[in-house]
Amino acid sequence: MRISVIGCGYLGAVHASAMAELGHEVVGIDVDERKIAQLGQAQPPFFEPGLPEILASGVASGRLRFSTDIADAADAEVHFLAVGTPQQAGRPTADLRFVDAAFEALLPHLADDALIVGKSTVPVGTAARLAGRLAEAAAHARLAWNPEFLREGYAVKDTLEPDRFVYGVESADAASTLDDVYRRAIDAGTPRIVTDFATAELVKVAANAFLATKISFINAMSEIADATGADVTALADALGHDARIGRRFLNAGVGFGGGCLPKDIRAFAARADELGVGASVAFLKEVDEINLRQRQRVVDLAVATLGGSVFRKRIAVLGVTFKPESDDVRDSPALDVAVHLKGLGADVIATDPAGVENARGRHPQLTYTTSLDEALAGADLVVLVTEWRQYRALDPAAVAVQVAAPRIIDGRNVLDPVAWRAAGWEYHGLGRP
Repeated sequence: MRISVIGCGYLGAVHASAMAELGHEVVGIDVDERKIAQLGQAQPPFFEPGLPEILASGVASGRLRFSTDIADAADAEVHFLAVGTPQQAGRPTADLRFVDAAFEALLPHLADDALIVGKSTVPVGTAARLAGRLAEAAAHARLAWNPEFLREGYAVKDTLEPDRFVYGVESADAASTLDDVYRRAIDAGTPRIVTDFATAELVKVAANAFLATKISFINAMSEIADATGADVTALADALGHDARIGRRFLNAGVGFGGGCLPKDIRAFAARADELGVGASVAFLKEVDEINLRQRQRVVDLAVATLGGSVFRKRIAVLGVTFKPESDDVRDSPALDVAVHLKGLGADVIATDPAGVENARGRHPQLTYTTSLDEALAGADLVVLVTEWRQYRALDPAAVAVQVAAPRIIDGRNVLDPVAWRAAGWEYHGLGRP
């Protein structure tokens, strides 16, 4: 099929490349000339495992091209809207300016029976509003809402082999067109839920709200564990054996971040307030507060570990991205901890396999290195805040000879306390005795 993807940020670049990998003819559209130039040369503008290969394959085959001119999307049968919906400045609500602008720019270029497919995470009611506008401007075109469920670090797999499809549609033919787009996964048995606009919009934000709640729940339990001497990791293991609960996302630590979960739960609560049902998701505000409190807990633990002050102490911060296998530092708990420690007068040296340049762009006041050895050298305290594989695999005995003092805060509870203490380390986790 002929497909356009409007917006070539994280979601759009992955989606466009994956659609070309499925054999479709794809044009990616974005107003950012530099980004389009990079993509056109098969150079991903961000780190995502698997993307360089399918991007290069699509560009080399001629199935995938990029443009800053939305008129180049005119012959597409299906148009995916994949622009960002950031949080509004100073408000919890989602900023829909980019969605609305992309939608309006596309209207004059719609072919007969074209299908516009929303991928962006939007407040419930957005699709119905856009459908009304579409009926006024291009009655022959159709709209569907098809939320994405990408995990950074696994986005290519999640696009090519998703665990489910959700179609918000007003007609059976729109669902049929989406089946044609995703034919390979549909034929492989991927479940599909065909529903209305509002439900499709809610699925994405409800999923994020549930995951955020689960993470904040176990982090709240880690606070109780610290107060009682219990072990939150053993607690999570025991809870996880209950099939109704499950073990995934029950990992206590410094909390969640990134460009989706934090802003999505805030926008969800704000939209519920607008609809007059804010009380139904009032707990999300506490979920958000618990999450932010985890960052301060790590900072406070660092201060306590160093005898009440971090001033002029050399602290190695391992990780600046919000999660491993990503270079994304948006609302990163790791970077937030590093900045707070720097603000208290610590000599912070932060390292990360992929996120250093992005972090430097946001917080140039920190000292960065891509060398783990350089970060560890002479450290008075090591703080692990992003659980990259190489950090999880550190040999405590080998690291002990690199640092000035063997003290470590495991902000993700991913290290073995017994092994680290046996190697002479003062080990601190969150909710671990």
